[in-house]
Amino acid sequence: MAVLTAPERKSPARLPTNGRRARGPRRTPPLVLAFVLVPLLAEALWVFWPALQGFYLALTKWDGVSAPRFVGLGNFREMAHDEVFRSAAGHTVLWLVLFGGLSAVLGLAAALLLQQERRGVGFYRAALFLPVVFSLVATALVWQAIYQPDGVLNRLLGAVGLDSLRHAWLADQDTALYAVIVPALWRQIGYVMVLYLAGLKGIDPALYEAAKVDGATAWQRFRHVTLPQLRSVNAVVLSVIVIDSLRSFDVVWSLTRGGPYHSSELLSTYMYSTAFQSLRLGYGSALAVVIFVLAFGVIASYLVRAFREAD
Repeated sequence: MAVLTAPERKSPARLPTNGRRARGPRRTPPLVLAFVLVPLLAEALWVFWPALQGFYLALTKWDGVSAPRFVGLGNFREMAHDEVFRSAAGHTVLWLVLFGGLSAVLGLAAALLLQQERRGVGFYRAALFLPVVFSLVATALVWQAIYQPDGVLNRLLGAVGLDSLRHAWLADQDTALYAVIVPALWRQIGYVMVLYLAGLKGIDPALYEAAKVDGATAWQRFRHVTLPQLRSVNAVVLSVIVIDSLRSFDVVWSLTRGGPYHSSELLSTYMYSTAFQSLRLGYGSALAVVIFVLAFGVIASYLVRAFREAD
């Protein structure tokens, strides 16, 4: 009688130890290293090194000709007693709130109105985005013609019977800053709209269908579905708005040069006039450091809060 026995288990074959199968880490081809290192070196030469130099110059007194003289925190102490700096800082905060808030709200509203693919919607998207491709200087020149005493705006006010409101918008200390915000806002809305359109396209339509089945109103769908899904886009929009607000220079300088009597002065225009007109490059570098700290502080605080909420 034959006895059946279980087949013997064979141990897995060992790989040869002559090194043919086991290979070490592959080396990066020199061409790939060149494509990575060359842009990095160019970035370090044209961006990072000048930025570090700016931080150093903020601690010096320099006229651009003689050797820089180290003064420590003297430039920053001078800011505490600089009336123009305080005025420019207040205008910059106001610009950030009005320009940033209105561009985000109006850009989101435009994206919500134009997100549906229907006839003619492409024309309106292009019309809103068109100012983005215009030069800021060209935009400022167009609006300067609009704001002239005999310009389009005053003529329009006269045509509708509001002659009492006609005046020199850019020459009035009470309206110069707000008049400058309008062309900057006109240009920014289209850019923010495109960012939000990209975010809206990424929302799953099933979420809206489920909300409709549960009886959610349009406002509830916007609040509980759209806004949470746009959290990552909001971070990008905030970063863009803060950076654009703090570096707004072209349109302000072309329209008012910070005047009249510093009524539309921003930190960016004050930094330029101080550094390149008054030749106080050390103090101008200190103003640039303040702008950097403001931008970094606002963006970093929002990102930290967003990440905490996500966790």
